[in-house]
Amino acid sequence: MRIVVACDSFKGSLSAPDACAIVAAALREGLPEAAVMACPMADGGEGTAETLVRARGGRMETVRGVSGPLPGQRLDAGLGWLPETATAVVEMAAASGLELVPPARRNPLHTHTFGTGELIRHAIGLGARQILLTLGGSATVDGGTGAARALGWQFLDRTGRPVTPGGGSLADIASILPPDRTGWPEFQALCDVTNPLCGATGAAAVFGPQKGATPPMVEALDRGLRHLAERIRRDLGIEVLELPGGGAAGGFGAGAVAFLGARLVPGALAVAEAVGLPEALRDADWVVTGEGCLDHQSFGGKAVCGVRNLAREAGVRVAVVAGRVELTAAEWRAPPGASADEARRRSREWVAAAARRLAREALAKPA
Repeated sequence: MRIVVACDSFKGSLSAPDACAIVAAALREGLPEAAVMACPMADGGEGTAETLVRARGGRMETVRGVSGPLPGQRLDAGLGWLPETATAVVEMAAASGLELVPPARRNPLHTHTFGTGELIRHAIGLGARQILLTLGGSATVDGGTGAARALGWQFLDRTGRPVTPGGGSLADIASILPPDRTGWPEFQALCDVTNPLCGATGAAAVFGPQKGATPPMVEALDRGLRHLAERIRRDLGIEVLELPGGGAAGGFGAGAVAFLGARLVPGALAVAEAVGLPEALRDADWVVTGEGCLDHQSFGGKAVCGVRNLAREAGVRVAVVAGRVELTAAEWRAPPGASADEARRRSREWVAAAARRLAREALAKPA
């Protein structure tokens, strides 16, 4: 039997490589005759840069003193560098991530993506011919305007003055002026969702509350993003309002297309190609995937969804290990009464136990 382990990270407890290693070890223990291969996965969210760098033999570089998501915040952030192909992997969460903002200070009216733009600027300075921008895990809903500002874009109000950084000022933008983009590299923006920029399934409505937005803030942010899309259409001739994935990372999906000329690609598919998952699945009997929380969003472009789709194409059976399950299927199993905090504390123990149970109760049985 050949088993491929392709887990994403379990946020707050296990990286994707660690999760894969734990599951693979447990499967080898339960099925000693099986050939088990690990292919750590990511979907364009946190951990994607590390996963890609490991897969392609690159290195992580630290950029010191970049802007954090809060006004006046400074921090050190990493980016991935793949010298063989002159490719940089810029992870938005490294400089503009939600985990960088204390819960009491989360307010997407004020948080911004300027630091991500500084990382991109550093990558251009390294001589990058291609930049992979991983979208996800952000603290922001500024449509990528902060990052664009760091790269020379100007967002001016009616008086000709620069608007204040943050999602709360998007509605004040009267004109957008581009920089000289001569010599810029090719950009790919890796998305972990397919949400559009605005509306009931847009950046503000779906993801704003987890970034600290109250209902009135959500309405204001949605209006601001819609206004930004109108200004982009008028000044740049680019339509982003209905763009699938435009709502990723607080609207940075739309901003990446408009301000970087990026091509939006499904993050899970890009990572799968990088780690060789399609090739690994050709001879596999099972693929075991997983993430911290399995819910309805998991099947809207997340890593679990990407693995499932590739497995279907290859005719490979799929099993999922998750830290928390928010689906109603009767077959899902979780330790009864376990809290999210306890699951994070005991993640190594419980992920291993789930994998051993999987080996015992499912994988060992004939199809």
